[in-house]
Amino acid sequence: MSTSEFTLLNNSAIMDAVTRQHYPAGTLYVVATPIGNIADISLRALHVLSLADAIACEDTRNTAQLLGRYGLNKPLIAAHQHNEREAAEKIRTRLQAGERIALVSDAGTPGISDPGARIVDLLSQSGIPVTPLPGASAAISALSASGLLHDHFYFIGFLPVKNSQRETALRSLTQIPATLIFYEAPHRITDTLKTMAEVFGHSRTVVLAREISKLFEEIHRCPLQEALIWVQADAHREKGEYVILVDAAPELAADDTEARRVLGILLEACSVKQAAALAAQLTGMKKNTLYQLALSMREEKEED
Repeated sequence: MSTSEFTLLNNSAIMDAVTRQHYPAGTLYVVATPIGNIADISLRALHVLSLADAIACEDTRNTAQLLGRYGLNKPLIAAHQHNEREAAEKIRTRLQAGERIALVSDAGTPGISDPGARIVDLLSQSGIPVTPLPGASAAISALSASGLLHDHFYFIGFLPVKNSQRETALRSLTQIPATLIFYEAPHRITDTLKTMAEVFGHSRTVVLAREISKLFEEIHRCPLQEALIWVQADAHREKGEYVILVDAAPELAADDTEARRVLGILLEACSVKQAAALAAQLTGMKKNTLYQLALSMREEKEED
């Protein structure tokens, strides 16, 4: 069998697998679209988009352009974060009439830091079947290339815009025993990395994944103290969307009674932040680890 015959045979088998799958009417199909390279779309996704009576999308202009690149032209329903409830009602009416509707976002998987989750929730509550079509996700793509070894990950998405709120959000995550996954816009990347280094500590490992699957994709792994230097070394690195992965927190030993003893004394006269700083000097433990322990001890005392 020649190479060309083998390729044709396999293409036929793949397309048979696509078309033999059952795609019932009256169903919402949640379809992942490329996050960069337009070739990163599944054959099933293209087939369902071609079957759909209409496509609900975050931005009709962006989706029209994307469909045009695949040779598709479909009626579009605007379904963005400001009109999800109204869009859900419109979609439900059409699905109950027996149509197939595909739901997409501008890029990636709908509902993952993108509009769509509320629509799926409202339709599911109405008994409408929902079928996902797996595909591109910036978070999972970055995680797969990170080399971070922890078995668990915790997806946060975008942090608050205001500096004080961002710091508070990060401090609440310092002791999570899982790889932390964030999304960040290019104009906030330097501020976010500065705050991360202050909150998580300079030695914690970070992976910066920029422009995944696009022409200028970069993935860089380093200690947090070096992350800002890397970004600022090239002006282009302050452009493009980022996925930031922070290594899991080292777990505090359950029997670390000395840290609790020291913090217990200090918390009688100091704030949580001051107690953590002084305890770090006395015990040699990391200040951020002690801060979280002190915070939980203060909360336990208030509950009592």
